[in-house]
Amino acid sequence: MIDTTVPHSARIWNYWLGGKDNYEVDRIAGDEYKKIFPEVVELARASRAFLARTITYLAQDAGIRQFLDVGTGLPTVDNTHEIAQRIAPESRIVYVDNDPLVLVHARALLAGTPEGATDYIDADVRDTETIVAAAAKTLDFSKPVALNLSGIMGHIADLDEALSIVARLMGALAPGSYLALNDGTNVHSAAGAEAQEQYNQSGAMAYIQRTPEEIARFFDGLELVEPGVVTVNHWRANGRELDAYGGVGRKA
Repeated sequence: MIDTTVPHSARIWNYWLGGKDNYEVDRIAGDEYKKIFPEVVELARASRAFLARTITYLAQDAGIRQFLDVGTGLPTVDNTHEIAQRIAPESRIVYVDNDPLVLVHARALLAGTPEGATDYIDADVRDTETIVAAAAKTLDFSKPVALNLSGIMGHIADLDEALSIVARLMGALAPGSYLALNDGTNVHSAAGAEAQEQYNQSGAMAYIQRTPEEIARFFDGLELVEPGVVTVNHWRANGRELDAYGGVGRKA
């Protein structure tokens, strides 16, 4: 059941990215956010570009052929499977989300190459055992897997719980696996923090902006790929600083 009376972050994100898979309530919420923080559209696009660069790095430079994308969101241009399979058609991708509208569009996400494989799991990020068990039907967990968490861990309010979720997922992966993660921060724009606070009080699912240092903790125990945990526009790119930080780490 899709609730069109309450704004949803995946649909608002889709609206900011120029997509059409959203409702009036999402567009109103997105516009209210933009009134306070107009740069949010740039931020959304920069985060999406970070995703594209990290998947490209993982498939092209690191040689990864298996991807577990948790918190998929609504499909836009250059989804994980499209980027990975463009580089290596045999790549296998499993998407995970629990939003009803994303479920409706799962068919679009599953249109991969004949040589590779794509699958979709309806699960909450907190339910790591279900995710791993279901993903094992498509992915070989004895071989390296890239875990992608793009803009999702801010929905877990308690930092210790969020860290535990990532640790459990990475714990199921073989040596040589990678974590690619980015999330919103609160250090560069007071307007962004104000807009997020207003959104969180609207009745929609809250999103917690964290410090860059807190986001770096998700990579504890991993070997960080250069340039480390940085604003998304600085990860193998040369844009201005924005309130979203991320990185890529390798499991030894």
